[in-house]
Amino acid sequence: MLEPLQIHESATADTIACFIRDQITASGLAGAVIALSGGLDSTVAAYLAVRALGPDLVRVYNMPHATSNPLSQEHACLAAAELDIAFEVIDITPQIDAYFEHFPQADRLRRANKMARERMSIIYDMARVHNAMVVGTGNRTETMLGYTTLWGDMGCGIEPIGDLYKTQVRWLAAYLQVPSEIIEKPPSADLWQGQTDEEELGLTYDDADWVLYHMLELERTEDDIAADGVVDEETVAKVFRLVKRNVFKRRLPLYPGIAAYWRQPPPAVP
Repeated sequence: MLEPLQIHESATADTIACFIRDQITASGLAGAVIALSGGLDSTVAAYLAVRALGPDLVRVYNMPHATSNPLSQEHACLAAAELDIAFEVIDITPQIDAYFEHFPQADRLRRANKMARERMSIIYDMARVHNAMVVGTGNRTETMLGYTTLWGDMGCGIEPIGDLYKTQVRWLAAYLQVPSEIIEKPPSADLWQGQTDEEELGLTYDDADWVLYHMLELERTEDDIAADGVVDEETVAKVFRLVKRNVFKRRLPLYPGIAAYWRQPPPAVP
């Protein structure tokens, strides 16, 4: 089913590493900082950054909340130890809980978005401290589906794995020798206790990637993809719906385009 998404892992890893190195060199910054959750995407981003820059120029930060799965921090620590890079834990519980004392009725999604944006704020502060670039951890699947927080985990200087579907990130992780326990665990943004990506999305990454590949790379219509019968019609429709609904997350803020007019006097008012 996913054969068309196959990548040449070594060439992909080398190309991305070169991209990271070139972008940081061009920026004049001294290294990279990464929000390392302990999940697959951020771990792969860290491995690629080390491949590009070496361990001395990469720093990673795990930023748990009291509701975070302790296993996430364990896996972040494991990855950092394997890479021999600087690792720091910054607990965001005090500021998040203090904020929501004023909004006790806030639902869990609102809280999750606030956490993502707090982590972005911290990682940019650490980037300032170390004169480093924030290396993002988003993949193509999540970006297209809108499964990401605007001005949260999307906040970064570069997105090294932004061209890769989730399936491809998993394959690349195996090539990079990411610990198997990180590769094999159910994907989770760790937004609340027991949360998994696929349960929240209501579809599997395999199905999403298959539909997205045919939609984006082959430019096929929703009806054509559904007619194949590989993925059920409801899932195909959901992917198309999410891609369309979340287009605002994939572009810069719009402006009205009045540059040609602002130098001219306003029209006379009758």
